[in-house]
Amino acid sequence: MLAALAPQKTTYDKYEYMIPMRDGTKLYTSVYVPKDKPGDHPIMLERTPYSAGPYGEKNQRRGHDGSRKFADAGYIFAYQDVRGIHMSQGEFSDLRPRLQLVSSPKDTDETTDAYDTIDYLVKNVPHNNGRVGVWGISYPGGYAAMAAIDSHPALKAVSPQAPTTDWFIGDDDHHHGALFLQDALEFESWMGGHKSEVPGFDPLFEVDRKGDAYKFYLELGPLKNANGPKFFNNRSRYWNDLVRHNTYDEFWQAREVSHTMLGVKCPVLTVGGWFDAEDMYGALKIYAATKKQNKNWNSLVMGPWSHGAWGNPNFRALGGVSFGSMPSKYFQDEVEFPFFDACLRGNGKPELPGAVVFETGRNEWHKLASWPPATKAKSYFMADGRTLATAPSGGSDSYASDPANPVPYQDGKLGGRSTSYMIADQRFASARPDVLAYSGPVLDKDLTWAGPIKADLWVTLSTTDADFVVKTIDVDPSGKQQLVRAEVFRGKFRDSYVTPKPFKPGEPTLVSVPLNDVYHTFLKGHRVMVQVQSSWFPLVDRNPQTFTDIFTCDETAFVKSTVTVLHDAAHPSKLVVGEL
Repeated sequence: MLAALAPQKTTYDKYEYMIPMRDGTKLYTSVYVPKDKPGDHPIMLERTPYSAGPYGEKNQRRGHDGSRKFADAGYIFAYQDVRGIHMSQGEFSDLRPRLQLVSSPKDTDETTDAYDTIDYLVKNVPHNNGRVGVWGISYPGGYAAMAAIDSHPALKAVSPQAPTTDWFIGDDDHHHGALFLQDALEFESWMGGHKSEVPGFDPLFEVDRKGDAYKFYLELGPLKNANGPKFFNNRSRYWNDLVRHNTYDEFWQAREVSHTMLGVKCPVLTVGGWFDAEDMYGALKIYAATKKQNKNWNSLVMGPWSHGAWGNPNFRALGGVSFGSMPSKYFQDEVEFPFFDACLRGNGKPELPGAVVFETGRNEWHKLASWPPATKAKSYFMADGRTLATAPSGGSDSYASDPANPVPYQDGKLGGRSTSYMIADQRFASARPDVLAYSGPVLDKDLTWAGPIKADLWVTLSTTDADFVVKTIDVDPSGKQQLVRAEVFRGKFRDSYVTPKPFKPGEPTLVSVPLNDVYHTFLKGHRVMVQVQSSWFPLVDRNPQTFTDIFTCDETAFVKSTVTVLHDAAHPSKLVVGEL
């Protein structure tokens, strides 16, 4: 994914290379060297599956990524088609796993491909200063993270931005074992048609939602129909991998990036958005893992952005919620460019703190020593009267979860997956009988949450499986219920992502739901609300609510379930969060 393109005054000579990897495979790379900036300059490299085009030395990009300051300073820009896609040779593999054992000098993965690319660039690109930075957003962000592993000596700075990290636990296609249906099916219908040495994509099928994704995906029926003749028809290797690997098995474990963040020698600036629907988890995970496993310089930036919105310098608001000033321009000019410039043209020591984090609610930037900050744990107990209390009280609340009538993930008729659902008004949901809404008192002073959130739900089911969606909400004096953070958890994975197990109907069972981090202030006069439900459609696929293989079951597996949330002294359902 590219940052927003803007006209550039700098003019460039364009070079095209087929860079040989250690196994002989050649990767297409386009390089733009400024004509009007004398001297030697750093190289900024993006490795992408989305096209390094336009192709042909006479065809140039209209602009380049990041702040205008990069072009003004004469940076060289390089873009590479990763292995096996577009104009690069080889075989493409989604989330190509890191080598665990190198048995031959010709063994390759994304880390070795990045290493070989950097080595070639510094030896062959004219007017470079021998220093390289790697960046990228989303899939390219994941490639950027992998470039930092066992860093090439010329690699002096890396910025994984919204990096893909773990597609079963928290990024893109799954969250805690639950399939993100609309993202997975529609992305793969487009991405799955790639061919090596051919520009662009040839979609496997056209997704014709007719402006109503909810209706379209209900009519799709059980997930097995996605491999029917109107859809993938067994032509998508990755969709077939999803079907075959329906637990957190070796396939997914090998593709989890954060645990491989070893041998990182260069500074790393990880970037994410508090309202990133695709890869907020990835940014937080890569930052924490890199910091824990290495001694290099590390910093985290988290702003009020949807996926990649920090690339748009004019970004100010999302879903009708304003963030005050221009957070993306601040990031580009005051954080991202100074980071790379210190590493690639300066002394290699960025003058930035360990974390630059935006506080939503108050709309303020903060510079912190690290993330998360020190906080005091606070528990919000679900209680009688659908309230949030300081101690457990009462007995239970129940709702009927019906797969034939799942809770929409956002109000209104939607076609493509919304980018603003993570901040949307939830009044439509709290009005439904299959959503439990627990409200706290009106606040007499500002209340700030920071860091991770966890919900402990004591539940009983009338069936053998269910999903659990937990939403934290800021209710303003007008009654608007602005979503702050939400997550889904597939119940059968409550004890293990590797070995699922059924619920015993009627037996009280603890399901702990981790939510992504937050830095949010509930202003005086507002209220805290927590909602619990068992569907989030068509964002998340429907759980049949029977213990089964959801990818292969038929319609008869889908049944209604009575879900009961217990909140007595023996079963204290609660939300736990850090407060400043």
